[in-house]
Amino acid sequence: MRLPQPVTRFLVRTVGRAVIEIWSRSAPVTVIGKEAYDRLRAEGKPVVLLLWHGRLFFAPFFFRGTGVVPLISPSRDGEIIAQLAAGWGYRVLRGSSSHPVVKAWKEMRAELAAGGVLFIVPDGPRGPRHSLKAGGLRLAQEAGAMCVPVTFSARKKKILSSWDRFLLPYPFSRLVVLFGEPFAVPPGLKGEAFERERLRIERELAALDDSADVRFQKA
Repeated sequence: MRLPQPVTRFLVRTVGRAVIEIWSRSAPVTVIGKEAYDRLRAEGKPVVLLLWHGRLFFAPFFFRGTGVVPLISPSRDGEIIAQLAAGWGYRVLRGSSSHPVVKAWKEMRAELAAGGVLFIVPDGPRGPRHSLKAGGLRLAQEAGAMCVPVTFSARKKKILSSWDRFLLPYPFSRLVVLFGEPFAVPPGLKGEAFERERLRIERELAALDDSADVRFQKA
């Protein structure tokens, strides 16, 4: 039996969020490479944060209260994430590569024009895993925003058998948050040149996950 939507939302916002928050607070966290991102924020520069779907678990808790605006799919799974995010006070935008995003695109452009920070999962909501969809890059290109890759890893973790190989850290396990170097998408880049740049960035984002998996052992 499916619960009424208001009941489901209440349970997600309260019980679900409480579980994830307790889980996340149990973990010692080491943050690496965040200085460049902090400088961009201090200067009021627009930023697009990029994180693969499989590393999402810790992100809503980590970025809570920082003014980051996540773009979340209108799908059923996206609704769960949106309710969790709303419980932490996020202002959420709904849209994805597999749903119409005209309204969300205008809202994202306005957010970046005001010097805001958007959070985009470039291989979500359906994958394939580590396949960088071009929308986030085109948005950053149009808005003159800086892209900042970010990822998470854990000393002790479970890799689920889902399409995104979702990383689930064990409670009390040490976590590492790794920020990559900020980059801009040149305004005149298009066609084959844009595709080459997209593929290069895709490889770098995938490599950032690998770097986090190695670094957490040293943290």
